[in-house]
Amino acid sequence: MAEEAKQETLEEACVSHGMRMTEQRRIIARVLERADDHPDVEEVYRRASAIDSNISISTVYRTVKLFEDAGIITRHDFRDGRSRYELQPEEHHDHLINLRTGEVVEFHSPEIEALQEEIARRLGYKLVDHRLELYGIPLKTAKGEEPGQ
Repeated sequence: MAEEAKQETLEEACVSHGMRMTEQRRIIARVLERADDHPDVEEVYRRASAIDSNISISTVYRTVKLFEDAGIITRHDFRDGRSRYELQPEEHHDHLINLRTGEVVEFHSPEIEALQEEIARRLGYKLVDHRLELYGIPLKTAKGEEPGQ
């Protein structure tokens, strides 16, 4: 069995970008790395300050901006007035945002990817990047009812 390449941690990525890693930056990096959602700065602060009460909101804002500027994390604006963050993905994915709950569902569709490439080609372009965000409401409620019932 071939040995799998170890994925670089967020902390390691910061160091490889020449960042000085203070303990507070390490905590913020770990919070972002462990997030299975797309937290905003206030949520990152809440999680980080639960680990180290000396971390200030301004430290979190500065650190998140530093990570974003280095291309280590990605900022999203999902129409809720908050910038939300995720690690720079290894593989491309798109997002579906539940307008009722704010839940963000990540997905990948080879069909959508191929269609985007085809559209760009038809219009005389080579697609080099894109971001797709779909916004919707659930077809069924939590009780399994159709909306409006």
